[in-house]
Amino acid sequence: MPRLSSSVSGAVRTFSFWIANGSVGLPLLEGIDYSCIFREPSALEQTYAIFANVLELDEHGLVTNAKYAERRAAQFILQYVTGKAAEPPFEDWEVCLYDPPPQNCR
Repeated sequence: MPRLSSSVSGAVRTFSFWIANGSVGLPLLEGIDYSCIFREPSALEQTYAIFANVLELDEHGLVTNAKYAERRAAQFILQYVTGKAAEPPFEDWEVCLYDPPPQNCR
């Protein structure tokens, strides 16, 4: 059964670490307290959706644009916290919230 590549897993893990320790999106979010996204689940959900939607892989499953995906997610956080619009504006595919997978037990 296919699984996420270690590159994708590492990108998501690293992004999660930076979100949790307050260092995501530097220098864009330097000095911005974005802790409010932890109290608003839909804001955190949208942040991760943008990161995942923007992430690109090569033919071997290696992430090719982790810093750009992080930056777009950070732009959403900045927009959410300060009202400053992302530049360029988000496209529909970047902010799409896809349905979750079925809740099957394995």
